[in-house]
Amino acid sequence: TTPTTTTTTTTTTRSPPSAWLPNPTLHRPSPQLAPRPPSQAAGQSSVSGHGLWQGWVSAMIFRDQFDSNSQDPPEQQLQQELVTLKHKQQLQRQLLIAEFQRQHEQLSRQHEVQLQEHVKHQQDLLALKHQQELLEHQRKMEQQRHEQEIEKQQREHKLLQLKNKERGQESAVASTEVKMRLQEFVLNKKKALAQRNLNHCLPSDPRFWYGKTQHSSLDQSSPPQTALSAYTHPMLGTYDSKDDFPLRKTASEPNLKLRSRLKQKVTERRSSPLLRRKDGPITTAKKRSLDLAGLVYDSLMQKHQCMCGNTTSHPEHAGRIQSIWSRLQETGLRAHCECIRGRKASLEELQTVHSEAHVLLYGTNPLRQKLDLSPMFVRLPCGGIGVDSDTIWNEVHSSSAARLAVGSVVELVFKVATGELKNGFAVVRPPGHHAEESTPMGFCYFNSVAIAAKLLQQRLNVSKILIVDWDVHHGNGTQQAFYTDPSILYLSLHRYDDGNFFPGSGAPDEVGSGAGEGFNVNMAFTGGLEPPMGDADYLAAFRTVVMPIANEFAPDVVLVSSGFDVVDGHAPPLGGYKLTAKCFGYLTRQLMGLAGAICDASEACVSALLGNELDPIPDEVVQQRPNANAVHSMEKVLEIQSKYWRSLQRSASTLGCSLSEALRHDVEEAETVSAMASLSVANKHIGKRYALLSMCSSSQ
Repeated sequence: TTPTTTTTTTTTTRSPPSAWLPNPTLHRPSPQLAPRPPSQAAGQSSVSGHGLWQGWVSAMIFRDQFDSNSQDPPEQQLQQELVTLKHKQQLQRQLLIAEFQRQHEQLSRQHEVQLQEHVKHQQDLLALKHQQELLEHQRKMEQQRHEQEIEKQQREHKLLQLKNKERGQESAVASTEVKMRLQEFVLNKKKALAQRNLNHCLPSDPRFWYGKTQHSSLDQSSPPQTALSAYTHPMLGTYDSKDDFPLRKTASEPNLKLRSRLKQKVTERRSSPLLRRKDGPITTAKKRSLDLAGLVYDSLMQKHQCMCGNTTSHPEHAGRIQSIWSRLQETGLRAHCECIRGRKASLEELQTVHSEAHVLLYGTNPLRQKLDLSPMFVRLPCGGIGVDSDTIWNEVHSSSAARLAVGSVVELVFKVATGELKNGFAVVRPPGHHAEESTPMGFCYFNSVAIAAKLLQQRLNVSKILIVDWDVHHGNGTQQAFYTDPSILYLSLHRYDDGNFFPGSGAPDEVGSGAGEGFNVNMAFTGGLEPPMGDADYLAAFRTVVMPIANEFAPDVVLVSSGFDVVDGHAPPLGGYKLTAKCFGYLTRQLMGLAGAICDASEACVSALLGNELDPIPDEVVQQRPNANAVHSMEKVLEIQSKYWRSLQRSASTLGCSLSEALRHDVEEAETVSAMASLSVANKHIGKRYALLSMCSSSQ
């Protein structure tokens, strides 16, 4: 409530003194009441009257002056009253201001009290709401606990019923030996009765059958005699099924129980091959497989093709793996390998590298998952569908083929890593090293090699894994997956051209980050195709960069992600390099000295994996030095990576040498080291003999 304050404002207008003098006797007399001057008479002329009037006016002016002089004390009094009135007004204003301030403070205190009450009320409401939420949560937890208890009791009840049932079956079922003897007894009984009926050697009176058909050969395995004596005479001459003992199932026999447990364990292992190693290696594996290379291939991967049906407009098509598999069969290499069955990778395995949304979109049927696909796919110039201008998508077969490619690689890698196979080669598509966590690109949907490496870490606790990628394009997806992981060394040889070649990543200074710094090596070739890189350049890169780092890293498993676009015959937009198939055999043979898991390679790689004698490299390649662009690229890599790998310092001296010159240098260096070691040993012997002579001379 706000008090109402009424303020009266008085406006004072300056008027003649008689208007605001407090004493009316002091008023000036009105001019009409003033006495006529004595000189003005009624009968005087106007002239004389005018003069009289002037005299009267002057007399009045004199009187006004006199009156003004006589009113000085009243004006002072009036001024004092004005001052007093102003003072009163100021006091009244101050009182009003003080009253206003008091009421304002009172209202402020009331507002503060109301605000505190409101805050307290809100706090009480929040506390009550929080308490209700806690009670609701406790109620739900109690309900969930109660449901779990009920479910547990139901499981225990079912388990108890099963145990009682098995116990009842065990008590009621005969063993295998008893069963066989009972069957023998019934058959002998049937044969005896049939023989007697056929020979007609029995009297027709059924009363005599009992004594002559009594089984004399029954031992302890025959039924009790009390059971036979209880039968009536008319029933002894005919066969009745009631005479047989009930032959029940023998599921409770110990051997069948063991067989059931083994069958269950085999079923679990078949459901996920990654679980096979939990109980140790399978002892029933073929011993001959340990010395063989494994092959995995499935024709279902050929169904991943564009809906337009024209394979000539797509560089990555089903004919690639079909031709590889046919070549392996024609050359007889397939017969010398252990062919294993591929499988589809599970969604959980795919999510070790890729996001859940990516796996659901490209690893399952989108129509079944009811996903919005409009922003994910584009219409290709050929009329088909793809995720970009290069990567085609087949609504029916692409997801199955991509998962089959990953599962086949994982299956092969685990057989090699666990010792069931010596090494392996996977003929799979679509490829995978461009696929990132949530992005398909470059013909790739799921990164097969990266997923296999992740699963080796998680399931088999493999501590060191080397991934070599010699595809002409950089494996941006594999690099992204392990950029901070020091236990996986990713080493890529690719065409870079200062970032002007697809996919634009893979610079030499991309060395990893955090704990993984130094474990990402990019042998990035620059200079374009003037001249294109060939066997001599890749052999030099392997000799000076790849193998020194790989030997220093000392991996447990080696995975090779290999594309064929680095081989001679590919157009410049797809590669343009001039490597030969023979070179791959020698590159593979060098990697075989590190570990046993080799995948995604060519026919020469398979031949090298089998240990076959390789075709010699032409002399011109052996004598050829790497071109200037290759040397410059390797120098840049050595400059960046030498602070992480000390072994690179030794290979820097032979960077521009040919293969024959490098081998000669290595031989000379080995001979020098051997000679210095021999000299050191000889000096030690001389020192010992000199010390012995000194001791002998001193003793003498």
